[in-house]
Amino acid sequence: MINLDTLETLVAASLVLLLGRKLVSSSSLLRTYSIPEPVVGGLLVALLLFGLRSFSDVQVQFDNTLQGPLMLAFFATIGLNANLASLKAGGKTLALFLGVVVGLLILQDTIGIGMAKMMGLDPLIGLLGASISLSGGHGTGAAWGRVFSERHGLAAATEIAIACATFGLILGGLIGGPVAGFLVKRVKLPGAQAVPADHAPLSFEQPKAEQLITPQAFIEALALIAVSLSVGTLIANRLNGTAFELPTFVCVLFVGVVLSNGLSLLVGYKIFERAILLLGNVSLSLFLAMALMSLRLWDLASLALPVLLILAVQAAAMAAYAMFVTFRIMGKNYDAAVLAAGHCGFGLGATPTAIANMQAVTDRFGPSPLAFLVVPMVSAFFIDIANAIVIKLFLAMPIYS
Repeated sequence: MINLDTLETLVAASLVLLLGRKLVSSSSLLRTYSIPEPVVGGLLVALLLFGLRSFSDVQVQFDNTLQGPLMLAFFATIGLNANLASLKAGGKTLALFLGVVVGLLILQDTIGIGMAKMMGLDPLIGLLGASISLSGGHGTGAAWGRVFSERHGLAAATEIAIACATFGLILGGLIGGPVAGFLVKRVKLPGAQAVPADHAPLSFEQPKAEQLITPQAFIEALALIAVSLSVGTLIANRLNGTAFELPTFVCVLFVGVVLSNGLSLLVGYKIFERAILLLGNVSLSLFLAMALMSLRLWDLASLALPVLLILAVQAAAMAAYAMFVTFRIMGKNYDAAVLAAGHCGFGLGATPTAIANMQAVTDRFGPSPLAFLVVPMVSAFFIDIANAIVIKLFLAMPIYS
């Protein structure tokens, strides 16, 4: 067993990002299908470690202490960049996209329960391989897994949920680019536009753009993120076990929204977006690298065949839904194609995967400010509330009959 401490794990994650960048830049296939750099580097390292464990019985254990804070920091930057006036302007599109997302939640749970019953499995296993762990991610999966174990007596529910969420994280990062590439061929690409030299990107759509910031602005941004993490975590702990319980990252994002808009309204303080974006993109990249390079692929390989079959069908359904529902309802244009890529990312994986998918697509085909306005708010905030309602509705149905 080789154990890497926190700093060594951080070094490994940085090297994974550099490896992913090198592979994408030197592979026309990866660029064609817009596979995100952290996904490429992280999966390759995970596969190498899987082979190392299988053939030499050597294991590498990472210290993922920083993984949680990096994820929360990313969501804090989403909240801090959420201008309520901008959200109001995109309200109609946001509401429409939320409706599309709810449709997928219902479809995923219907598929999961239906396939579980066809194969003679407990319908609760079908729910774990549906919106709970796919659209919900690891946090939601672990929470509901505990509920299914304690209240419904389902053995190994948490382990099944975590494995399903991990499987979804992989596929979410792999299918988003190809789906968008397929759809982009059917739309008119955004034309080249002159960009002022002092223009700063307004969202996460330009992760490779140079950010001109000062040490003071960096420190201020770091302080705002730290406050969002501290207060958001405190709120999440207070809500834990109540009817209003929410994942920690949702509370952190909400605090970021209140903090940025409150300071602007009360004292006229304007968030320095360049520093926030820089820290957000760094947190996103490092989080994805750590999450993917530390995947326990042997746990996925040990999943029962029926569960793997459910997940394979869910992945195919996600791709089809993105192409024939998300893309069409959202306008059948370039923005809709980028939204479809993002939907694949968080419909199977998580918000960071969705952002990485869209960054890979827009880096190749052009910007989509609308997609980067709508997807983070829906996937990081509204979806958890909608998913909780949908799950409870399915649990109230006579699914055992």
